[in-house]
Amino acid sequence: MFWLATADADGFPDVSYKGGMPGFVRVVGPSEIAFPNYDGNGMYKSLGNVLVNPKVGLLFIRWTDGPRRIRVQGRASLHHDDPLMAEWEGAQFVVRVQAERIFLNCPRYLHRMELAEYSAYAPGAGQEPPIPDWKLRPEYREALPERDRAALDARGL
Repeated sequence: MFWLATADADGFPDVSYKGGMPGFVRVVGPSEIAFPNYDGNGMYKSLGNVLVNPKVGLLFIRWTDGPRRIRVQGRASLHHDDPLMAEWEGAQFVVRVQAERIFLNCPRYLHRMELAEYSAYAPGAGQEPPIPDWKLRPEYREALPERDRAALDARGL
């Protein structure tokens, strides 16, 4: 998991939590990382910002085994036809970040936490995540992307 910070064309910031199964963020080059975009609320607030302002900040936190924080600053790009798409079950597209700065950050105020369980919504090989309850509510149907409406129709929901 990590937190992704972006800013829109007017400079207003946004921060989103990004999570997945272990290994969903990959180092793909000497100064490049990549991660999948999974189904969310369809608002694309953070990743939509990348289209007008590619500068991003990522904060990775390790809570156990010697807490550690790592920050990455760079430029992000979105790829719908990326070769890594096939390696991430449920990916809608791939985000690549060309890192310009990578640095450790003091972990002294990090609380110790333990993982209780992985989210049932995190895509994994051979597992189809459940449909979030909010997507089943009639008042949100028209706000859903077409692919979601088609999937709900195909399931008779």
